[in-house]
Amino acid sequence: MVKIIGAVAMNMDNNHQDTAQPIARIVGLYKAFDQQDVLHGINIEFAKGECTVVLGPSGCGKSVMLKHLLGLLIPDRGEVWFEDKRVDMLAESELAPIRRQFGFLFQNGALFDSMNVRENIAFPLREHTDLSADQRLFRVKEVLDMVGMIESISKMPAELSGGQQKRIALARAIVLQPKVVLYDEPTTGLDPIRADSINDLIIKLQRELSITSIVVTHDLASAFKIADSMIMLYDGHVQMRGTPQEFRQSSNQAVQRFLNAHGTGDFATW
Repeated sequence: MVKIIGAVAMNMDNNHQDTAQPIARIVGLYKAFDQQDVLHGINIEFAKGECTVVLGPSGCGKSVMLKHLLGLLIPDRGEVWFEDKRVDMLAESELAPIRRQFGFLFQNGALFDSMNVRENIAFPLREHTDLSADQRLFRVKEVLDMVGMIESISKMPAELSGGQQKRIALARAIVLQPKVVLYDEPTTGLDPIRADSINDLIIKLQRELSITSIVVTHDLASAFKIADSMIMLYDGHVQMRGTPQEFRQSSNQAVQRFLNAHGTGDFATW
């Protein structure tokens, strides 16, 4: 379960206990760009083995938060931890082992157009392991089977639908057996049926591989289906954290405005 440190969360059950061991922590994180504040001292813990969905309007700092977890951005103030390592204090050379513990599913899939499916998925194995060609092929087939795309091993990305490309990109994201997978709008651009198949895949991989999932999304149907915990960022702060049911029942005005805006398609007020 996501745990917010301090008294930022609203509308929470005081008896709610969070017993899962956090795999990553953000402590007092501040970040600004060109004197424009983006994050204002946020505090979050991500529990091992659970799926945390991060909600919030565009520009609220969701992607900035993800980049701090990977050490791609340095906080202006605050700390970022992965297990027992303080990420924001590590040199670039020391970050490589940390980053290999993360898989990343980009919004557009980000497959290499000039490589076929097998080559796309094998790329991280060639870059970061000493596996032989036969061992790499075995691992590629293994993850393709997990995402239900083994028959596409020789196809080029252009031959695949958007949903199929997302599945291949997810296979690549897990090929190094990461502890955490970060998802950036995983269902964007997909029709409801294909989007739901990605939701089912996220749940399956989390269950079968004990992966910790951190999902940034605007897709509320997806969020409510896959989340163990949800947090909402707004105006640089954590407005709320809780279960999907707690979000549905929340009287927090920012939460309700966000949920209602998505229900009506009216984002003019955000």
